[in-house]
Amino acid sequence: MVDAPLRLPLRIDALPIEGRRTFLRLDLNVPLDGGKVADDTRISASLPTIRHAMDRGARIVVASHLGRPGGKPDPKASLEAVGIRLAELIGQEIILTDEPAGDGARKVVGDLREGQVVLLENLRFDPGEEEDDEGYARELLRFAEVYVNDAFGAAHRAHASVSALPRMVPAAMRGMGLLMEREVTALGRLLGPVERPYVAILGGAKVSDKMGVIENLLGRVDAICVGGAMANTFLAAKGVEVGRSKIEKDKLHLARDILAKAHARDVPILLPSDVVVAAGPDSSDSQVVGVDRVPAEAMALDVGPRSVALFRERIVRAKTIFWNGPMGFFEKEPFAAGTLGVARAASDATAFSVVGGGDSIAAIHRTGLAAKFSHLSTGGGASLEFLEGKKLPGIEALR
Repeated sequence: MVDAPLRLPLRIDALPIEGRRTFLRLDLNVPLDGGKVADDTRISASLPTIRHAMDRGARIVVASHLGRPGGKPDPKASLEAVGIRLAELIGQEIILTDEPAGDGARKVVGDLREGQVVLLENLRFDPGEEEDDEGYARELLRFAEVYVNDAFGAAHRAHASVSALPRMVPAAMRGMGLLMEREVTALGRLLGPVERPYVAILGGAKVSDKMGVIENLLGRVDAICVGGAMANTFLAAKGVEVGRSKIEKDKLHLARDILAKAHARDVPILLPSDVVVAAGPDSSDSQVVGVDRVPAEAMALDVGPRSVALFRERIVRAKTIFWNGPMGFFEKEPFAAGTLGVARAASDATAFSVVGGGDSIAAIHRTGLAAKFSHLSTGGGASLEFLEGKKLPGIEALR
C-alpha cells in the first residue's frame, strides 16, 4: 500500500516570530503530587520549542490545559506548579497570569519583552476551551500575532486553543513546534511504505479504544501481538473461559469481526497462551496458568512467560514496530513482567520503533532502554487516531 506523502504545516523556524507575541500551545498536562510536578516528561519535551522562541527574541505566551476542571477555576488544577518547574528548566522567571484570558492576562502579555515568557492559567478554566468557542478563541487571539502548536497530545481535540484559534491567524503566521513535527513525521512513516516485517503491539484495557486503529493496521502490518485486558475480550470472543477477567461483553461481536478480517487478510493476531492470574490487582498471591485454565474466581492480570516468548519471536525479527498499551496491570509489580518483557524484545529488534501511551513508555524507562527506540510519542490517544487515519483538528487547523 503506497500513500501520498504527508503534507506538513509550516515549522516554527519558518515563522517570523522575532519581536512578536508568539502563542505556544503546549501539552503541559502533567501529574501533580502535593502541589508539585510528579513527572516533568511533557514539560521537558516542550523545551526545544520554547528555547527556540527565546533565542529568536519572541514575546512568548505559553498556554496549556491541566486536568478536567469543568470549565471553571479550580486551585487543584492551577498551572502554578507547572510554571515553577518550567522556570527551573529554562533558567528564567516565568509570569503566571491569574486567568487564561481577560484584562489581567492582557496587561501581563502587553508588558512582555523579547525573550520573556508568560504562562496563561489553565485554558480549561473557561468553558469555551472544550466547547471550541469562537468567542473564547478571539479572546486568546489578542495574545497571538504568531501561533505555534506543539501539543501533539491534544491535537485530536477540537478545542478553542487547538482548532478555532489557529484558523483565525493568517496562514503565514501559524505552524507547528519542533515536538509536533517529530511526532507527525515519525507516525507518518508508519502510514507510508515501511520496511518489513511490520509488527504492531497493542495492549491496555479496552478493545473499543483501539478498534479503529486495528482495522487500519490490518492492511499494513504483518502481525499484531495483543495483550492487556483487551486480550481477554478477544479470548472470550473465541469461546475461552477467562474467569472474572475484565472483558467488554458488548464488544465481543466486534472482536470476532476483527479476528475474521485478520484471517481473511492472512495477518496473524497473536493472543496470550498463558496469563498471570490472581483474585484481584491488589493480591500478592498470583500464579501462571494456560489461558484455558483460568480459575472461575480469578482474573488474568498479565501475560505469562510463554506469551512473552511467543511475542518476542515476532518482535525481534521486525523491521518496523508500533506499540501502544501495557501487557498487564502494569502499575502493580506482580503484573509488570509481561510489559517489561515486551519492552526488552522491542529494544532488541533492529527496527524503526514508535511507542505511544504512558504505561508503555514508563516500562521502557524502567528498563533503561529508551535510547534504543526511534520515537516515544507524547500523545497516546492522538497517536492512535493518527494511525487510524483520522484527520486531527490540531493539525488540520495549521494547514
